[in-house]
Amino acid sequence: MRVSAIGTGYVGLVTGVCLAHIGHDVLCVDNNSAKIEMMQAGESPIHEPGLSGMMQVAINAGKLKFTTDLAAGVKHGEILFIAVGTPPLPDGSSDTQYVEAVARGIGQHLNGGYKVIVNKSTVPIGSGDWVRMLVMDGVNARTPQPVLVKVGASALISSSEPQFDVVSNPEFLREGSAIYDTLNPDRIVLGGNSSQKAINLMLELYAPIIEREYVTEDASLPPVNVLITDLGSAEMIKYAANAFLATKISFINEIANICERVGADVTQVSKGIGLDSRIGNKFLNAGIGWGGSCFPKDLAALIHTGEDYGYDAQLLKATVSVNKRQRLLVVEKLQQYLKILKGKTIGLLGLTFKPDTDDLRDAPALELIQLLQKLGAKVKAYDPIICSNSSTIHNGLHNVLLSATPESMSSDCDAIVLMTEWPQFQFLDFTEMAEVMRTPLVIDCRNFLPIQNVTNAGLKLVGIGVPS
Repeated sequence: MRVSAIGTGYVGLVTGVCLAHIGHDVLCVDNNSAKIEMMQAGESPIHEPGLSGMMQVAINAGKLKFTTDLAAGVKHGEILFIAVGTPPLPDGSSDTQYVEAVARGIGQHLNGGYKVIVNKSTVPIGSGDWVRMLVMDGVNARTPQPVLVKVGASALISSSEPQFDVVSNPEFLREGSAIYDTLNPDRIVLGGNSSQKAINLMLELYAPIIEREYVTEDASLPPVNVLITDLGSAEMIKYAANAFLATKISFINEIANICERVGADVTQVSKGIGLDSRIGNKFLNAGIGWGGSCFPKDLAALIHTGEDYGYDAQLLKATVSVNKRQRLLVVEKLQQYLKILKGKTIGLLGLTFKPDTDDLRDAPALELIQLLQKLGAKVKAYDPIICSNSSTIHNGLHNVLLSATPESMSSDCDAIVLMTEWPQFQFLDFTEMAEVMRTPLVIDCRNFLPIQNVTNAGLKLVGIGVPS
C-alpha cells in the first residue's frame, strides 16, 4: 500500500520505517530540509536501536523515500499519517498548531482519490472531528464552492468534494524498543465514526503485523488484538494508558518512601504484589520518578481536559505531585550523608530519562542538576549517548562537566548518583571509581547496581526504598 507519514519525529519516523520494512511504499514528509537530507542518506536523526539499519535496507529496496513536499506526500499516500508534535502549553493543554497546519495543508492538496487521514499524534479528545473540519477548510480555501448535484429523488452530493475519512490510531511505543513495539504490539486501536472502508484499509495496512509475520520470539502467539472504537474513545485510550502507567510508578514510589521509614525493602514488596495477576509486575520499579516526553505531557493534557469539562482529576494530580516530590529525594539523601552541598562535587551516571535513547525531555537528571547547582555543588556527568554525541547537548547541561568515561567522571567526586539504568553500568570498575573519589558514596536512584560489586569496592550504596 502507498503510505505517507507527515512528520518525522519519533513516532512518524519509526512508523514510516517499520511500514516500509513490512513491504509498504512509504514517503516520509518533513519541513526540515536538513533533516530530510540526513534521512535520505540513511542516517537516523534519533537514537533508537536498529532504526538506522532498517532505514538503509528500506531505502535500498526502494520502499522508503523522504521529501519536504507536502503536496507530493498527499498525492502519494492512500493512507496519510499525521505524526507531528503536540508539545504542552504552560496551562497543560496540548499545542496543536502543527496538527492544524498539516490538516489544512492536506486539504489544500487533496486532488482526487479516496484518502484515509490518520491521527497518529497524541491529540486532545475530539480532534478527529476537528481535523476533518480543518481538512475541509483547506479544501475550501483553494477551490470554488462545490456544485451540488441531484442524485435519485432528493439527495444532494457535491461533485467536487474530496473523499476522505479520519481515523484515530494512537501509538504505544516505548523509546528504546520502538521497533519491537511497532512490529509486535500488545494491541492496535482504530477509531472511526462512520466509514468501514477506512477501517478495512487500516486492517489491510496492518495485516502482516496483526498476523505476527514479523514476530521475533514466540511464533505461536495469537494474532494481535485489534480494538475498533469511535474516534473519541480511541483518543482517550492513549491518554488513559499513559496516565495509568504513570500512576503505577508514583504508587510504588509512595510505597518505597514508607518502606524506608519502616525498614521494609520495596524491591521485595514490588515482587510480592507483582505476582498478583490483577496487578502485574511491570512499572513497579521504585526510583527517581518518571520523565520523558509522554507521561508529563499526557497527564497534563488529561487533567486540563477534565477541567475544561468541570471535573477535578484529583488522582491524576496526586500522581504528578508524588512524581515531583520523588525527584527531591536525591538531594535529601545527599544532604543526609554529605550535609552541606556547597563546594561538593556530584557525579551523575546517566542523563537521559531512560536507557537506549538520547531523549533528555523532562529527564529527572536535568532537574537534579538545577537543584544541585542552586545549592552550590559542582556537577559532572557521564552518559553513553550524550557524552559521545555533541549534537544532542541540551540547555539543561549548562556548566556540567561531561566526562569521557565513568572512571574519569568519578575523580574527586563526593558522591555518584545513578540516574539512568544503562545496562553497561552494572559492569563498571567500581574499585577504580572508589579509588579516585573523595567520598565513597553512591546513590542508586533506580535500585539497579549490583550491590555486592559496589560494596566490595568499598563504596557505601544508598537506594530508594531499600535498606542501605
